[in-house]
Amino acid sequence: MTAERQPIHSSGGTTPGTAVDRAANIAVTVLPLLLVIYAGVLAWNHSLHWQSLVIFVVMFIPLGFGITVGFHRLFTHRSFKTGPITRFVWGALGSMAVEGPVIEWVAYHRRHHTFSDTHGDPHSPHVDHGDGVSGAFKGLFYAHVGWVMFSNEPAEEERYSADLLKDPVVRFIDRTFLLWVTVGLAIPMALGYLLTGTLAGALEGLLWGGAVRIFVLHQVTFCINSLCHFFGTQPFDTGDESRNVRWLAALTFGESWHNNHHAFPTSARHGFSPHQLDLSAGVIAAMEKLGLAWDVVRVEPERIAARAAASAR
Repeated sequence: MTAERQPIHSSGGTTPGTAVDRAANIAVTVLPLLLVIYAGVLAWNHSLHWQSLVIFVVMFIPLGFGITVGFHRLFTHRSFKTGPITRFVWGALGSMAVEGPVIEWVAYHRRHHTFSDTHGDPHSPHVDHGDGVSGAFKGLFYAHVGWVMFSNEPAEEERYSADLLKDPVVRFIDRTFLLWVTVGLAIPMALGYLLTGTLAGALEGLLWGGAVRIFVLHQVTFCINSLCHFFGTQPFDTGDESRNVRWLAALTFGESWHNNHHAFPTSARHGFSPHQLDLSAGVIAAMEKLGLAWDVVRVEPERIAARAAASAR
């Protein structure tokens, strides 16, 4: 889940980076945190029910894949091709994750790859944050969440997402971003009511499948920007600080093989060996078998080995 800022306006609304946009970003970042604290208090007081955990998982998994498979590997890096209905589904799922409209999300991420860990990277932990322990903490905070709340860097959609601006399916999803955010909140509320038959159950479903899910998914995504550019291994010389973080692989559905990804950005698979768990690549492979994906980008093992050997010299 590579990470992006999360304005609540579509590209047809407020210009990213304005005061209104930053206020919205802060709200959508801080409010779920406050509700997570509230959910923790309820759980401590034995007010957590199995239905809520089921709703959390049911929402977290498909919306997480909406970011990793949809926003990232399909729309940003074009790692595979698919039809308009499937593009619509992935766009809607990714939008429900509340990480911003798809065209803006893609623009920021492509800009990240263009300027990775140099001036121009919208969320590097290594640029202009000072030296020593203090600089490291400032950089990690900025890369993780600070840029979401305080940056005024423009997305430059016309420059970095020109292809998506020409795609009518993606443009529709982008313009209707708030609709999908609403749907992503209505579903867990409806599930809560269906599983319990009570308004209290519906509200608890909204809490865990909405606020808690948003917060957890955001943090998992943000870790790619921060931790995966600071800790971990670098089997490939990519000219930046991208790193592989093994323990994050399951939570990020394979996105934490980040150095692998920066070495081969268009590859549909980020985990290059059998012991590198990559659930998103598994989803893409399943789609390919079902005829829902084609022209899947794969990197030959010989090419991977050759680059790794060159990087080790």
